[in-house]
Order: sequence, then C-alpha cells, then structure tokens
Amino acid sequence: MNLVKLIGQVVLYLPLMAVIGYFSTSPPYQVLAPGEALIRVSFSHSAQRLQECRQRSDEELAKLPPNMRVREDCPRERSPTHFQLEVDGRLMIDRVVQPAGLTRDGAATLYWRLPLPAGTHRIVARLNDRPGPGFSHSAGTTAELAPGDAMVIDFQASRGGFLFRT
Repeated sequence: MNLVKLIGQVVLYLPLMAVIGYFSTSPPYQVLAPGEALIRVSFSHSAQRLQECRQRSDEELAKLPPNMRVREDCPRERSPTHFQLEVDGRLMIDRVVQPAGLTRDGAATLYWRLPLPAGTHRIVARLNDRPGPGFSHSAGTTAELAPGDAMVIDFQASRGGFLFRT
C-alpha cells in the first residue's frame, strides 16, 4: 500500500516540478530592450498646507468645549504637488499629484518610469509643493547611462531636495 502511494505521489509531483522548473528560467524576462537605460522617479512628499494657521479669538475659544480650546486653528489640507521632468530639453512628465487621505492631509506619492536610449542625458527635475505658480525646488544633472543602467530620482526635503542615484 505504501509503495502505491509513493508511486502516485511521484506521478503527480514530477510533472508539477518540471513545469515549475521550466517557468523559473523560461521564457526569459527582459526589463529593458538592448541598448536602453531606465529613469525611475519615486518619491512621497508632504507639501505645505494650503492655508496658514490662524489665532482664534477669545470669543471663539469660549464657544468651544473645554477639551478643544486650542489657540491656533490649523487647517489640515495640503497643497497638490506639481512635478516636471525634462530630459534633453524635452518635457517627459508634467504631473500634479494630490495629497493622500480623506482630508487631503497626507503625502503625495509618485512612481514613474521612463526607458530611454543609453548615453549621456541632461536631466532636470522641478517640484512645487506650495500653493501658487512656479516651482519651489529645481535640480539638474548630466548622467552617463550605460545599457541596462537605472537612475532613480528621489525627492527628500530634509536632504536638500532632489537626489539623483545611479
């Protein structure tokens, strides 16, 4: 009886192992075409608030329950984040990202990828994280990207703005 079970298991598992073995190596998966490099934009950033904090008057404070009597009233909603990426003088992405959350008080998150021919490229990134026109942050770099290379563009205000990493 045990021999029959063992043979049955081999008969069932052997084809399954062969299928898994085949698909672990074939068909070959290629992220980029030959001669291409990749630029990835990936950041999560909390923009400035849409409205400034204001001081409540004594009359307003008196109307509030005792546990909610805070002098400063700060609306939570944040400004949308406007991002642009220019490669070799051509605008490749121009996107406005809304802040996350029900009250739009979270971070704006962007992930975007751009395959492009390998070689030397001039890359300029711009970001506006405040209400109003214009860009509050801008940075550029010239990058030599070999075939198969990937450059990551990140934004961290605490580290001075844009970070370009290959």
